[in-house]
Amino acid sequence: MCGIVGILGSKPVAIDIVDALRRLEYRGYDSAGIATVENGHLERRRAEGKLRNLETRLGTEPLSGTTGIGHTRWATHGRPIERNAHPHMNDRVAVVHNGIIENFQELREELTGKGYVFETETDTETVLHLVTYYLDQGMPPVEASRIALNRLRGAFALGLIFSDDKNLLIGARQGPPLAIGHGDGEMYLGSDAIALASLTDTITYLEDGDWAVLTRAGVQVFDLSGKTVHRTAIKSVASSLLVDKGNYRHFMLKEIHEQPEVIAHTLGNYIDMAEGAVKFPALGIDLAGVNRVTISACGTAYYAGVVAKYWIEKYARIPVEIDVASEFRYREVPLAPGGLAVFVSQSGETADTLEALRYCKKNGQVIAAIVNVRTSTIARESNTVLPTLAGPEIGVASTKAFTSQLSVLACLAIAIGRARGTIDAAKEKELVKALSEVPRHVSTMLRDESFYEGLAHEISKARDVLYLGRGVSYPIAMEGALKLKEISYIHAEGYAAGELKHGPIALIDENVPVIVVAPEDELFEKTVSNMQEVAARGGQIVLISDVAKEKAGCRLLSHIKMPKAHPFTTPLLYAVPVQLLAYHTAVVMGTDVDQPRNLAKSVTVE
Repeated sequence: MCGIVGILGSKPVAIDIVDALRRLEYRGYDSAGIATVENGHLERRRAEGKLRNLETRLGTEPLSGTTGIGHTRWATHGRPIERNAHPHMNDRVAVVHNGIIENFQELREELTGKGYVFETETDTETVLHLVTYYLDQGMPPVEASRIALNRLRGAFALGLIFSDDKNLLIGARQGPPLAIGHGDGEMYLGSDAIALASLTDTITYLEDGDWAVLTRAGVQVFDLSGKTVHRTAIKSVASSLLVDKGNYRHFMLKEIHEQPEVIAHTLGNYIDMAEGAVKFPALGIDLAGVNRVTISACGTAYYAGVVAKYWIEKYARIPVEIDVASEFRYREVPLAPGGLAVFVSQSGETADTLEALRYCKKNGQVIAAIVNVRTSTIARESNTVLPTLAGPEIGVASTKAFTSQLSVLACLAIAIGRARGTIDAAKEKELVKALSEVPRHVSTMLRDESFYEGLAHEISKARDVLYLGRGVSYPIAMEGALKLKEISYIHAEGYAAGELKHGPIALIDENVPVIVVAPEDELFEKTVSNMQEVAARGGQIVLISDVAKEKAGCRLLSHIKMPKAHPFTTPLLYAVPVQLLAYHTAVVMGTDVDQPRNLAKSVTVE
């Protein structure tokens, strides 16, 4: 969500902070700001909207301080206006914050009673005045910060600087990620390593409950009791992962086109193509004895988990529990010790997924994390990490992360089935061969997008769009609907095709496009019956299928012809046209494709 950067530098830091914040734009934001220490006092520049607005202001009102903090804000408390933008500051302290302070109302009332005046609608200002209160009691900045941090409840990452000490930067983490960067006579603070990639390749990741005192000589990390803790500094590869759009109009389109390479790279990590076998890592559990798999995730990652439920139950013949993490964490699910729990998250920092993981861990489950960031919190708290080798995904709407998650989950289904003896070596080889063909099929599908550009003009006229699918195509229908509403702002819903007559059919008329995801499998004929029901009511059908359009048996608005492929791999393949349809519709609508309104890349608070 919000992005945090801090620098203790040897030269003015404002330009470097803006550059670092730009690498955090993918997280989503509605305002930005910087504060620096200038000759014993604090100076600040803030602006609504994009970073270019902040840069414009810095061009006319530059900052010269060598110590500073910066922030990109995604509003949780308070409107997205300049007054609520970070950093928040007074004459003694400046603070930037990612997350939610749950007890801010209680603290605000207490501080108001002590005479502190609040100027914003944010929970963050509570931190500012709380630290100031302890400074006013005569405490030095480090001690004032420690006591204040102990009084905060919620999920947060913080950065603080002080007017009377230009050699001090404090960072704290309780939930959302925060990293420390090490330099030569300089130190850095950032929401992730990518933010700091142009400044350093040596990173220390803070753990939950850590707070850090940075000076130009180095960093000390403490827990909330004030006890020193050791956190290892590692060499980060983030500097080699800095990306731009290249020749693509948007990051999302670039990332859609990266999928053949990403899928191949990810599959190559789990499959021995020569042997036609899965080379899956040890999970710390006897897969042959697994009698239950629990999967939890949010958003697009959840739909990947739903596909995995179909795969695992079909090929491994064991029940799979799947739920969105925000529901799972509160259901008090009964779990027999020794089960396998799988958590899927692009960032590895998704707050609800992390809490679901911790619940399962307390209940004796073996934890496997499918993440794109191996150093993330979910990865570090898991027994086994199954990385998706997608590289940084900048577009807020997930594309290549989704198909790489499906790639790992497909391999997991094969591994469990093989271990349990529900598929033999010949079947394993058949499925592995089918997976190995996916990158080629996707590459072929991406060669010409002109068809989608034309269809997008028709979809853009709609107020409502329905997506239908059966079996493994059902979660792809839900994912297609999510993509369309995320980036085009058109209302869309995905339904199991068999549920059409149980309510959604009431919505259908000649103004409602119906996207049907229907590969030629054992369920195709049943889906054809549903299409005919739509056609009888004037619905505009877009069929995504590998069959000839004549087999639809009814009039179509459009037919997206898919390659013939093994039914096992259709979720990976059919994800691509729903991504392209959403993308081109959003372009026609003129929306901000890479950073759609109200959305953030990584949801690190509940």
